[in-house]
Amino acid sequence: MKYDFDRVVPRRHSGSYKWEAIPEDTLPLWVADMDFEVAPAIKQALAKRVGHGIFGYTQVDDDYYEAVISWFSRRHQWQIRRQWMLYTSGVVPAISCSIKALALPGEKILVQTPVYNCFFSSIRNQGCEVLESRLLRKDDSYVIDWDDFERKCADEKTTVFLLCNPHNPAGRVWTRDELEKIGTICRRHHVFVISDEIHCELTMPGFTFTPFAAVGEVNLANSVTLNSPSKSFNTAGLQIANIICEDDEVRRRIDRVINIYEVCDVNPFGPVALKAAYNESEGWIDALNDYIYGNYQLLRSVFASDLPLVEVIRLEGTYLAWVDIRGLGMSSGAVTEKLLHNGHVFVSEGTLYGKDAGEGYIRINLACPRAVLKEGLNRIVRALA
Repeated sequence: MKYDFDRVVPRRHSGSYKWEAIPEDTLPLWVADMDFEVAPAIKQALAKRVGHGIFGYTQVDDDYYEAVISWFSRRHQWQIRRQWMLYTSGVVPAISCSIKALALPGEKILVQTPVYNCFFSSIRNQGCEVLESRLLRKDDSYVIDWDDFERKCADEKTTVFLLCNPHNPAGRVWTRDELEKIGTICRRHHVFVISDEIHCELTMPGFTFTPFAAVGEVNLANSVTLNSPSKSFNTAGLQIANIICEDDEVRRRIDRVINIYEVCDVNPFGPVALKAAYNESEGWIDALNDYIYGNYQLLRSVFASDLPLVEVIRLEGTYLAWVDIRGLGMSSGAVTEKLLHNGHVFVSEGTLYGKDAGEGYIRINLACPRAVLKEGLNRIVRALA
């Protein structure tokens, strides 16, 4: 089946945060939100649910759990049991609830920077300290600084490691060997792992996503996994996410926090969309990944020819390109301001993902029709060339 990712769907005046939080004449290449219609099966399932006409309190039923279990079994060879699963309204609430259940105020939570900006706020909102282990640039990608990572895990105040898998914004899809080594080091130093895997279906050709907990018993027993179809299937506004944890006591504590903060209820549309995504939309996600890869190749080609001082980090997963602009001799803030005011295009400033680790970089969202991306790239080139 052919899917039309080239079709431009106007989003102004639809309540879109991505489009309406910026000036009218500006193209948004920032927040992680796609400009594509959802898969046909999702659209049809939601229309059917709307047709029912009653939208009361929602019970998550057996076929919801079966859809999640089946998807991860056939797609990622991870055998999940129903009793391991909790649901909530989103991955960011899941991160916050997991941190509150697992870390006490004053403890340190380890992250690998540059990293998703909500990690910092979720940690600080619990009164915990953010402990950074900087990823190392190697050619056009990033690797883990294993000595620094183990040293930070060995800190007696470090109790939790917040993993981003695949990594946003560095674009890494961590290998099985890397995940196994992370698990071994964390277990050795009694550091529990919270693995944010919201981008797990967004992988480029030649790269394979591996769930952290699927690597082996050590990882499974010492982690909680957070996932959702929201990023991959463009359903973030429907607010559904899963927390998967084998450990009964840890899961009980997280469930208690979910109820204390009253993020235990979901709307009628989230479960419907999840089932349609996981049961009927596998072909769509494969076609989407191919399209995003084409957009990524376009970005690299344009910058190589027209902005040779700018380097594009290799994209293994997500639809978010991490771009090194240090060759321009300008700060991340100065570049994003120039692009906004001179180019009328809005991208994400690198320092959002770590003040030091993100300086000299910007993040560009590639999940839009190619014509929109071409216009955005033309504006970037005109503003910076």
